[in-house]
Order: sequence, then structure tokens, then C-alpha cells
Amino acid sequence: MADTKYEQARIIGSRALQISMGAPFLIKLKEQDLEEMRYNPVEIAKREYEEGVIPIAIKRPMPKSMSRKDEESEQGKTR
Repeated sequence: MADTKYEQARIIGSRALQISMGAPFLIKLKEQDLEEMRYNPVEIAKREYEEGVIPIAIKRPMPKSMSRKDEESEQGKTR
């Protein structure tokens, strides 16, 4: 499942904070690329996100299980 725009913002923001605190880059960037991005942690985090190398996972709440009545009706359909 694709990340929502809110999840993307959270992931990129969290990773940008890590980079600004001195975390190593997860992708190889040339000096020219860094200068084009002006060493901006958010831009570096965006590039890492686009390449899919950020090790941050999203935990989504799952819907509650079906009620007992729904389970019984589902079993009746399969018979």
C-alpha cells in the first residue's frame, strides 16, 4: 500500500531531522548534487524517500474484526 501524503511528510521530516543531527546519508551523492540541493536535509531526505532506502516503517491501525453475527453469516455462505 502506498504512503499517504501525510505519511510521506512525516517520514521525510523524521529523516531530515536525523540528517541534520549528523546521521550518515543512505544514498551516494556527488558533491555537485549536494551543492545543487544546497546541503538541505529535507531535499536529501526526499531523494532517499524516492529511492526507497529510508528505514522508517508506518504502523497503521487495522479495522476491528467482524462481529460474531457477521462471522456466522460468512460461514453459512461457504457451505
